[in-house]
Formats: sequence, C-alpha cells, structure tokens
Amino acid sequence: MQVTETLNEGLKRAYSITLTAAELEAKVNEKLEEARPEVAMKGFRKGKVPMSLLKKQFGPRVLGEAMQEGIDGALNNHLETSGHRPAAQPEMKMTDGESWKEGDDVNVEVSYEMLPEIPDTDFSKIKLERMVVKADDAAVTEALENLAKTAQNFEDRKKGSKAKDGDQVVIDFVGKVDGEAFEGGSAEDYPLVLGSNSFIPGFEEGLVGVKAGDEKDVEVTFPEEYGAEHLAGKAAVFSCTIKAVKEPKAAEINDDLAKQFGAEDLESLKTQITERLEAEYAGASRAVAKRGLLDALDGLVDFDLPTTLVDAEAKQIAHQLWHEDNPDHHGHDHGEIEPTDEHLKLAKRRVKLGLLLAEIGQKAEIKVSDAELTQAVMNQARQYPGQERQFFEFVQQNAAFRQQLQAPIFEDKVVDHILEAAKVTEKDVSKADLEKAVEALEEE
Repeated sequence: MQVTETLNEGLKRAYSITLTAAELEAKVNEKLEEARPEVAMKGFRKGKVPMSLLKKQFGPRVLGEAMQEGIDGALNNHLETSGHRPAAQPEMKMTDGESWKEGDDVNVEVSYEMLPEIPDTDFSKIKLERMVVKADDAAVTEALENLAKTAQNFEDRKKGSKAKDGDQVVIDFVGKVDGEAFEGGSAEDYPLVLGSNSFIPGFEEGLVGVKAGDEKDVEVTFPEEYGAEHLAGKAAVFSCTIKAVKEPKAAEINDDLAKQFGAEDLESLKTQITERLEAEYAGASRAVAKRGLLDALDGLVDFDLPTTLVDAEAKQIAHQLWHEDNPDHHGHDHGEIEPTDEHLKLAKRRVKLGLLLAEIGQKAEIKVSDAELTQAVMNQARQYPGQERQFFEFVQQNAAFRQQLQAPIFEDKVVDHILEAAKVTEKDVSKADLEKAVEALEEE
C-alpha cells in the first residue's frame, strides 16, 4: 500500500493511495477463505468448495468489499500516524474510474482539511464585569400587580355601558353558514373576553361597542386553514344576544391572592417573587457576561480556520436568515442562497469559537453527565404534551439529536470553567441598565 502526499497547503491536504493488484487479490482470497467454512455448494460438502468456484460465485462482490476496506484501512493508518484530524469527511475519488478492470492497481485520490492546532489560552488575561441587579420594592410590586391581573374577576359595567377591548361579554349565539346552523356553532351564557383571540378573526372585533340587551349579527369568514374542512373559507353569520357586559377588576394584593399562587401569605409570596426576579436577573447577567467572554476570546486567540467548515456555516446562516425574512415560505425550494460578506464574517467567528471551546473542554476533561442530558431531554419533552413517550424513544434512537441537546450544555460548562479562571468583577447596576445590555445582545 503506497500513500503519497500531493498537496500541503495551509490546512489542506491531498494524497494518492495505491492499492496494488497483488494486495487486492490477497485481500479477496483472505475474505473468501474466512467465508469458505460456512459455504455449501451443490456437489461439495460444506467448507470444501474449491477457491476457483468461490471466486466465480462471490468474487465480484467480495472484490468491492476488499477494495473499500483496503482504501479505508490505508487512510485510517495514515490519519493515526500523522495525527491529522479531518474537519469533515475526507473526499475520495478513484482516479482510474470506469477504465479500471480486475488485475489493475487501484489508485485513489483523498483530500481533506485538517482541524487546526489551537494554542493554549491564558484565561487570567480576560477581564470582565458581571452585572448584579437586586430586586427592589418597585419590581416586586410590579410583579404582584401583574399576578393580580392574571387573577382578575369581571364585574358588571354600569347599565348602558359599551363593551371595550378587554371586557368580558356574556352572550348567547347561533352561527349559520348559507342560512343553516352548523354543529358546534351555538352556545348560551358564553363568557367571552374581547381581545383574547379565542374565536375566529373578526368575531370579537364585531362585539366591541355592544351593550347588555343588544342583539347583533356578526359576519365573519372562517380561515382557509380552519380545522373543520366543511367550514374552511366559508362566510358565516353569528346571531348574538348580549346578556351582560363586564369590566376586568384586578384581584386585591393580600394573603388571599398569595394563597391562590401557593404561598402561605403575602410576605411569603413577596419572598418567592424576589428570589425569582433575582434568578432572572442573574440569568440575563450571565448571558451578557458570556457574550463579553466570547468577544474577549475572539480577540485573544487566532488560528487558521478550515474553509469547509466556514463555508458550510455561512450557508447555514444565510439560509436561516432568509427564512426569518420570508416567514411565509416554509419549504426549501427557493434555490441556493449566496452568503454575504456579513454571513461569512459571522461564520468565521462561530467556527473559531466553536473549535476553541471544544478544545478547551477536551483539555479540561469536561463532560456532559447522563443526569444533565436526561434533564435536557425532559425539558424538551414538555413541549410535546401527550407525546412524551414517543419523544423519549426518538431521542434514544437518534444520536445526532442527543448531540444537539448536549452541545449547549457542554458549551455552558466550558464557559463556566473559563469564567472561574478569568478576572471577573461584580458591578451593581439598575434593572434598566441590565435590560439595555440584553437588548444590545439581541440587536447584534
């Protein structure tokens, strides 16, 4: 087996691999000899079939297997000896092509880009500020008022008052299509909050301004994608009788409200809210600190990047952003989307930081534990109520998806590892300052 280097340029490497006809024949014979004890053929006892007949019967198939194994073995030996780590699956091409025939040497061209050597990083050179926000009385009061709104009741408006958006109207209604009432289109004493979007478009808007005692026909059109096919896209008239118009009244902020949300009393609820708010602030602060850390690493470390990874990432970014700009186009029949210079710049940063964090994590022997992965799976499963079992089965059978779940956990653990060694100072700031910093992250 002969391996000859034909390209050595930056991270790019190419090699010519020659598997001689003699080596290939020996490998074919070896595989046939391994199989011979289990082969039975008419006129011969099991395991006694002559090699000439085995070659005639199984030779072509075994030849292909031997050829592939020989080339793969040569490439694997080369990678092990050289220490190269391909950035992507190496490209392999048989140079003889269709002209090759049995008895010829096999010549294959192999090319790939290596993962770069990543220099060690002195994390103590990284200086960061971590924003600290305390939950003040105003924030706790605001949170309590929001809870009170969610626990709101509705009280009758003054007689003759017109219904406003956010009011509750109690109605009897009968819906008709082409003059005929349809199943599920009628109800009595139905409490409907205007603006809740719980009915089809146009229905709630049509009741704004009604008064208790009014009767009104509301004309609407069912959406084209409506779940019931016999109603999809059809015009309908709902004859409504307005029995009451009620305005929202927030619940009082007291011990009774606290008990509705599982607390013993109002003071306990305030304590829970304070802890929740400060946990939210800490999470936002960490996101800001993480971005600062990644920016610092981007400027501190430099190495060559595999163009195959950068190009693939740039195309992925361009594709994702195109769909964000064209939300109504759900398919992938839009043709190729050429990445811009901005896409390429972002791709280089992502690839660089991805390789760097992976290297740091490997050297620090950072692992994602089974418990951490299980927790991530459970968090994802909550998004599929009633289908949790099917989701768990999907995860068990899909290694790529498990890796997708592990990646952000691994990255966060590496970030924490670096933050422990970096020089991080805490700075007390206002909630508004933190919100401004988070908004700046989202704009980038």
